[in-house]
Amino acid sequence: MKTIAQQLNVKDFPFIIKDKNGNRTYYEDSRGYWRKQEYNKEGNVIYSEDPTGFWFKREYDKNGKETYSEYSAGYWNKREHDKNGNQTYSEDSVGYWNKREYNKNGKETYYENSGGYWCKYEYDENDNVIYSEDSEGVIKDNRSTELTLQEIADKLRIDAKNLKIKE
Repeated sequence: MKTIAQQLNVKDFPFIIKDKNGNRTYYEDSRGYWRKQEYNKEGNVIYSEDPTGFWFKREYDKNGKETYSEYSAGYWNKREHDKNGNQTYSEDSVGYWNKREYNKNGKETYYENSGGYWCKYEYDENDNVIYSEDSEGVIKDNRSTELTLQEIADKLRIDAKNLKIKE
């Protein structure tokens, strides 16, 4: 089967066709390699294919964030986003998933994945990480060292009545 450039007897390469919005819908080089792409009204690629049989398709939400992708090899990925555009959930065709939570400033406060790993973060008023803890037992604490006896007891997982301050 002849390529578009071969059918048109094109001699100058690369041969490019663009849609009315200036998006490259077809590309072909002098070796006959080509790529065909389709776009949504926002200009995001929603489909692409080439002569090797490789293709992918993508879907987007109203904010232009990718929500679904699928590839010719059978792999797919789904994503969800919050109202601020932060990715809150992702899963794929091999069974991997992760979820995330964010604070009002868009900083990640919690992460968890299908492998059982999780991590949580706390931030100060300048969005600096002041505390993090993960499922592997790693704790980084840069918060104030001013703690109440109850907070110390909670950290040590003992009854506060058993704590005494020596003079």
